[in-house]
Amino acid sequence: MLTLIENALLWDRDHPVPRATDVLIDGRHIARIHEVPGKLRNEASAAQQFIDGTGCTLMPGMVEGHCHLSFTGPSTNADLGNIPPEDHVLASAANATLLLRHGFTSAFSAASARLRIDVALRNAIDAGQLAGPRLRAASPELTVTGGLGDERQLHQERHGFGLIADGPIAMRQAVRLCIREGVDNLKINISGDEFVPHVRAERSPLCTDELDAFVEIARKFGKTTVAHARSSESVKQAVRAGIDCIYHCDFADEEALDLLDEHKSSVFVGPAIGLVHNALIEREKFGLDEAAVERMGLQRKFDRCVATYQQLRQRGLRVVVGGDYGFALTPMGTNARDIAHFVNFLGYSAHEALVCATSVGAELMGNGQSTGLVRESYLADLLLVRGDPLADVGILQHHSSMAMVMKDGHVCF
Repeated sequence: MLTLIENALLWDRDHPVPRATDVLIDGRHIARIHEVPGKLRNEASAAQQFIDGTGCTLMPGMVEGHCHLSFTGPSTNADLGNIPPEDHVLASAANATLLLRHGFTSAFSAASARLRIDVALRNAIDAGQLAGPRLRAASPELTVTGGLGDERQLHQERHGFGLIADGPIAMRQAVRLCIREGVDNLKINISGDEFVPHVRAERSPLCTDELDAFVEIARKFGKTTVAHARSSESVKQAVRAGIDCIYHCDFADEEALDLLDEHKSSVFVGPAIGLVHNALIEREKFGLDEAAVERMGLQRKFDRCVATYQQLRQRGLRVVVGGDYGFALTPMGTNARDIAHFVNFLGYSAHEALVCATSVGAELMGNGQSTGLVRESYLADLLLVRGDPLADVGILQHHSSMAMVMKDGHVCF
């Protein structure tokens, strides 16, 4: 099928100043791009679909770089263990469609709440049975007893989003289990978090031999490794172990920043600032009292995250958007708010933040040579946005701004 998009203002990483452009799509791919509107009319005379892009910006589809499709609105980590599996799968599938509707044509999962939910979603999306973004399916968050994700209590067995493995032998077994079940990404929690009183963000309960075992098996099977690392020590552990994508890094000291800088060609990072932002700055909207925010030290964590990523931006690290959306505090579908956070707090220009949300995310997905840019021969994962996101990245937060969401050359919404 031939589709011609006419007279849209084209933006991507390589076109920082948008210009009126015509784009011809043949099947799944971008076939021709012409910067003189109207010049492709003859070539596209057989097109079955003509789309008028006047007044709109044509850009690559966005990439959710810290995605939790199976986080379906929990208020606490333990809530995820209380959802019946049938309901959980259906709600996760609804999240996938919602995310695509909001312009995210790719999603890099940062953990599945249950082992096979991401895998099932990915397979259904790939088979055309479910409308959703390209998905790299993740494992649950591997953790240790007492680590982030261990929701058990001595008097009762409870489940959250964690898969518990103590010691290198158990860790190898858990990683192999996840690989057997078909995951693309393997997630491990190295540090704690301020939302968890028994293991706060600046603690690193995971031992080096457990982390090394995790990476060892992942590498044997060619899987991508992902880590939750807020403490400075956990960031250093992650870099030294060779983790591919390190989330948060809030409390990174100078040594940790230097290590990240040294390995910036092989590592991705992501602040995942959305959850902390909403809990701190919009706490009243979500019913959090000031005492709880102070008890968790969220202002300090937010300030450290901002300072860290202002430095990482200056050092040229590859940073992806995605802010732990899917919790009650961060409803799925509001994911594009993180782009504005990059601009408003982390020092990014609108162009830089949009690059993080498109081409950098495509590199993390492993699709850097086929998505993330509006380029001939690339897959036609495209958005037609009403207005100019360079003037106001906030317009990307609204579904009403999406005149078109296209994935694989197919107009989805």
